Amino acid sequence: MTSEKHSGQSYRKPLEAALRLALSHLDSLDRSPVGAHTDLQTLRARLDKALTDEGIPSERVVSELVQDVEGGLVGSAGGRFFGWVIGGSLPAALAADWLTSAWDQNAGHHAPAPAAAVVEEIAGKWLKEILGLPAHASFALVTGCQMAHVTCLAAARQGLLSGRGWDVEKQGLYGAPPIRILASDLRHETFDRAVRLLELGLDRVSLLPADPQGRLPADVLQEALARDPSAPTIVLLQAGELNTGAYDSFEPLISLAKKHGAWVHVDGAFGLWAAASPAYRHLLKGADMADSWATDGHKWLNVPL
Repeated sequence: MTSEKHSGQSYRKPLEAALRLALSHLDSLDRSPVGAHTDLQTLRARLDKALTDEGIPSERVVSELVQDVEGGLVGSAGGRFFGWVIGGSLPAALAADWLTSAWDQNAGHHAPAPAAAVVEEIAGKWLKEILGLPAHASFALVTGCQMAHVTCLAAARQGLLSGRGWDVEKQGLYGAPPIRILASDLRHETFDRAVRLLELGLDRVSLLPADPQGRLPADVLQEALARDPSAPTIVLLQAGELNTGAYDSFEPLISLAKKHGAWVHVDGAFGLWAAASPAYRHLLKGADMADSWATDGHKWLNVPL
């Protein structure tokens, strides 16, 4: 026998409450204010409750949470939100996200979560197919494009330095050959944060002037590469510049970078998804020649944040 404490019955009331309140929120997106309208002081006063030794019923926790965040939610999942490229969740994605929490699998390894491991494996396979990326490329599902940059730049650091006889995983960065980074002056700030986190050094980033549309000109990249042709180099290209939506000309730019032995990383936070559209796939011509790519599932893929 299973006690009610650990059975589905103990979850019924809070989950039913969550379903009812979630549907109410979704149904109101088309008429509710898009922007938050409760100030931070009020939100903090509501949410910062005194901790007690006694618990409270689960469904009350859920209902109080909804009451306390009233006016502090942004309607980014609705069709009237135009603040950032955030995207909303598709119904199947939201439902699957709920099941993920209910199943509560430790998906960091195959042994404790075989089904979750295979789901991740197949998702990566499908994504590479949809995005037109090499089937042999490795992949990782991370928390967002910020950590995607970190992961890819860590691989770039390892790859470039190992090619020069330096094992950064064993030897660290002290005394390692310095890596230079060439990026457009319109790169996203998450790239800079990744550079800082990996201790590659912001002073090692050379910002190159973009054209009026936000694209990196080939002659500008060529001149920068030629300044120190033997230096281990990372080149950042963009699939969808944040402000203009512009795409770099991948084929000629990557060919230039490869002639100098550079690692090419593509920031495709929201623009890499153009590969899924026959009408816009041409914007990514040659992007598969790069060494790493970062994208964000909560934008055009519309999975929950």
